[in-house]
Amino acid sequence: MTEIQIHTAAVWTVIALAIVTFIYLSRITAPYGRHYAGTGWGPHIDNRLGWVIMELPTTAVFALIHFAGEAAWNLVPLVFLAMWQGHYLHRTFVYPFRTRTAGRKIPLTVVGSGVLFNSLNAYVNARFISSIGEYGADWLADPRFLLGAAIFLTGMALNIHSDNILLRLRKSNDAGYSIPQRGMFRYVSCPNYLGEIIEWAGWAIATWSLAGFAFFIYAAANLAPRARSNHAWYRQRFSDYPAERRALIPGVY
Repeated sequence: MTEIQIHTAAVWTVIALAIVTFIYLSRITAPYGRHYAGTGWGPHIDNRLGWVIMELPTTAVFALIHFAGEAAWNLVPLVFLAMWQGHYLHRTFVYPFRTRTAGRKIPLTVVGSGVLFNSLNAYVNARFISSIGEYGADWLADPRFLLGAAIFLTGMALNIHSDNILLRLRKSNDAGYSIPQRGMFRYVSCPNYLGEIIEWAGWAIATWSLAGFAFFIYAAANLAPRARSNHAWYRQRFSDYPAERRALIPGVY
């Protein structure tokens, strides 16, 4: 097989995994955060360490594959690298150490599955932007890039802003969880997930690639059922939870 064939097969594997993930998470709540009782699912490690290990391929593996590409040092691939790393350096090395999860555990099965997918996804996207895709410097003025980059940055801002609301809320409430009321939480239970989905929609448009589209599909398939689980958890835990609030998309879902 040529590398193009291998890469194409990997892209379709990501899409297939999106379908499997959506079906699985629509039936079974993922064992993480508020939904995990702390037992079962095999051996465990520290939650923060597990998070960093799980997310590490999104930064390290992505960078290694990127800089092995023939066009790695060209302007547009470097801009795409900065966009990707801008999200994942924060997600890997900043976010987990701001959460109130010290002393909690995470199943190694969750960490291992995350490492495998993130490694596959890093290959699919890094190899495309640095080798397989063809981007001249004029791509930065292309309407597809401009629109995609704007959507990506909007999604990133929503994701980080929503995470900050949750982190401040939990820090100020030592008694446990409470209902978030600020920002997009007034309309949906998981605007942080919505922001991340928007980010990868922007990435797909900016890169104008099946690789980027595959990751967008996976992100939506992974996060939409989780948003439903969180929404159901809020409604079950708080009798005064706003009835008009949706799980992920205002007024729709």
